[in-house]
Parts: sequence; C-alpha cells; structure tokens
Amino acid sequence: MTTLAAVDIGAQSGRIAVGEFDGERLTITEVHRFANGPIQDGGHLRWDVRKIFDDVLVGLTKAAGAAVAIDAIGVDSWAIDFGLLDQSGTLLANPTHYRDARRMAAVDGVHERISGRRLYDRTGIQHMPINTVFELAAMAVENDPALERAETLLMIPDLLQYWLSGVKVSEFTNATTTQCIDAGSGRWSAEILDALDIPMRMFTDIVQPCTPLGVVAPGISQQTGLGDTQVVAVATHDTGSAVAATALAGPTSAYISAGTWSLVGLEVAERQINDRTYAANLTNEGGIAGTFRLLRNLTGLWLLHECREAWAQEGDNWDYGVLVSRADQAPALVSFIDPDDVRFASPGEMPTRIREFCASTGQPVPEGPAPIVRCVLESIALKHALTLNLIAATTGTQIENVHIVGGGSRNDRLCQWTADAAGLPVHSGPEEATLVGNLLGQAIGLREVASLTEAREVVRQSFAPTTYEPRLSEQWREASARFAALVSSVQLQGAT
Repeated sequence: MTTLAAVDIGAQSGRIAVGEFDGERLTITEVHRFANGPIQDGGHLRWDVRKIFDDVLVGLTKAAGAAVAIDAIGVDSWAIDFGLLDQSGTLLANPTHYRDARRMAAVDGVHERISGRRLYDRTGIQHMPINTVFELAAMAVENDPALERAETLLMIPDLLQYWLSGVKVSEFTNATTTQCIDAGSGRWSAEILDALDIPMRMFTDIVQPCTPLGVVAPGISQQTGLGDTQVVAVATHDTGSAVAATALAGPTSAYISAGTWSLVGLEVAERQINDRTYAANLTNEGGIAGTFRLLRNLTGLWLLHECREAWAQEGDNWDYGVLVSRADQAPALVSFIDPDDVRFASPGEMPTRIREFCASTGQPVPEGPAPIVRCVLESIALKHALTLNLIAATTGTQIENVHIVGGGSRNDRLCQWTADAAGLPVHSGPEEATLVGNLLGQAIGLREVASLTEAREVVRQSFAPTTYEPRLSEQWREASARFAALVSSVQLQGAT
C-alpha cells in the first residue's frame, strides 16, 4: 500500500487529503479543510499565503497522524498568481490576487510593446487580463519596490513546495499559464520579459510534472511528524491535475473542469497555435506526459458563490444545495447572462449586476434567488455548449462526449443542462478530480504507476461516473440560438 498526501488549494477553500493506492484502486480521505479568500493589503487585493501555509501544515500534521507513514506529498492550486522572494528566500509581500484592478489596467500598455497576436504566437496562451504577464508588467511600469528586490519568482504551489522542501523550481503546467513561456523552446521567454522590462533573473528552472524534488525539510518534518516524506512536483496547476484524472476515451472526448472557473477543452499531443485558435482565443496549457490542454477558461460557479455572499450580507444564509435546488422553482430558459462579460469580473453585488445585465439587454429581469440561480446555471451550461462548438469547429474535431469533473460534477442541474445545451452525453466525476490527479501524479513520480494511460485506468477502477443523456428539444435549440446571439451582441458592444 502506498500512502500519499495531496494539498489542494482553491480560490475559495483548501483541503488536505490522504490517498491509499493498492496498485489497482485509489481511495481518498479528506483530513483537513479550511476557508480561503482575498484580503485587502497595501491598497491591493492579495492572498494571505502565510495563513494558507499554516493551514497546510495543520493538515499535513493530521495526515501524518492518520497514517503509519506518508510516502509523498504533492501540491496544486489555481494558476497565474505568484510570490516574490528576496536574496535570502524571504517573501517580500503577499501575492497579488488575479482580480486586483492593477492587472487589467496594464493590458493596453503591454500591447503597445508587444502585440496581442505576437504574445499569442510566442506563448499559445489565451488572452485574459488576469494573466501573470500583465501583473508583472504593471509592477515594472510602477517601479514596484518588490520587483526591484526580488531574486526569485515562484507560482503559488511552487512557493508552498519551496517552504516544504527548500527547493525552488517552476513546475511546467503552472508556468505555462503565465504567458511568459516560449512555446517553441518550453523555456522562459527572454523576448517577452525583456520587452516588458521584467527581470529575467527571477525565473527558476522548469521541471516537468511528476518530478520528485526531495524529502521535506527537517523543520517541517519535525513540526508535522512526516518523517522522510518525498515532495513531488505534480501537475501543480489544479486543472492539469483534474484533467489527468479525467477518464477520457480518446481525442473526441472533451472535458470541463467545473468549479470557480469552467475549463472547457480537449487534450492534444501538440500545441495548436494558428489563425483559427487565435481567433477563438484558445489556450495551450501544459499537461502531464507531454500533453497539452487546448481550452477556453470561462467564468464558472464563482458567480453563484458571489450571489450567496451578497444574500448572506442581507441576512439570507443559503445552503448551497438548497439554493441550487430552488432553481427548479423558476421558469426554464427565460433570461441569460454572458458569464464572461466584464461586468461580472470583480467581486460584490452579483445579484444586482445580473439584474442590470438582463435589463440592459432587453430580457425579463430575474427577481429573487430562484430565478437568478436558474439564470446563472443555464447561462454557464449554454456557455459550455457554445465553447464546445467553437473548439470543435476550430480544430475539426467531432466531439462525441463530455466529461465534467471537479466540484461542478455534483451539480446535477449543471450537468444535465450542459448535456441538453450541447446535445452530447455528459459523464460526471470524479468530483475530487484535482485530488485524484494530484495523488496519481505522485504515484507516477514514485514509479508506482507507469504512465498517464495507466493512471486513467486507476480512475476507471476507482470512481464510477454518472451519465446524463441529452434531452434534445426545440426549447433548448431555440435557447442556444438566442444565447449565442446575446453573447455576440454583448461582445460587439464591448469592442466598440
């Protein structure tokens, strides 16, 4: 029996789980969960990364106490955000949150130095104002003291791994999301960094996913009781781990990693960087075993989280499951939003903004939780379908089925409505795909699992999916056409 510990840090919560692998099946037990969220610090929206690490140590102490021995640890988190260390290895400031206003304000200045098309051709990464390159460029323009003093840049999971092991590296799957990696060489792009006055000295060696880094540092071992546990750089981008744990049947199987964000795409053997993928704004993120994730990054269930927060401030503390079930009380397919419209990009007052969007686009205005939740879930499902169609048309792939993994896979309405909107079978699960992929990435690093193909067979043996067959109807076809027209109209207005 191989015993592994997975550290999975999300934008809303973190958890530590213990996985036991007997050579054929994997079982998972969560031992610690904690809340996570942004803080205001120094005039910016940031992550309290030291608090995150303190909770990680609490979880790893529980993991060590729950098992005879932990063979390895892997860390994954969201992408894009980073910490800066000085010459002594001390963190200079809390990492800036990807929704901080400074990042979006830097986009035009970056494109004055390096065009959006050249940036895409060099990196293959989808244009999003939240990308790392824009934060770094903003810091350079402002002569940010932290950038001046920084000797090392580490993405969030790389930073946590450094504190666990003392090893400073950049894991490939997360590094690719920065829009600073050259797609040709797979190394940090001197062309991009020099053009934006971003110091090249900060960037560490890149390692591939499933790379053992060494044992936990002595102080961490003593504090947690872990002993000589290996730290393995898994696919540290949570979507990279989630897709690795998706039992894809082949190149015609699409995936949706559904949670705060919805990552919709295909797994491909080579980056797809051409006129069609640029026009479709498809990204090419690194995966396990030389694969790439050709996908679109969409706003997902964060919208519902923000609605819950707004209603809680008004005194209505809705249970998530109850809130989702209330969607059934509202009429179907009445009003939609574009989840990726800039009006929904920042936190706060989400129900109000949803109502204002519907009013401004000439749709019935949803009032109360049930119609708003239905509007959000149907809109996400329709955006899933629209994106799947876009990817199919762009790549010439006839998509035959869709796998939804992550927290969204337990939302049966989102799964069924995605099947209805896309007209495709949807297989949901595993719900804990990120944890599963993290644990199996460790197993590959320890040579307990031979390949990605073998890892996915472990997934099939260990976790039974739920299948949602599409309920084709004229109502859904009409809704899909109306939604596509709405998105096109809103995007056209935004461009002008």
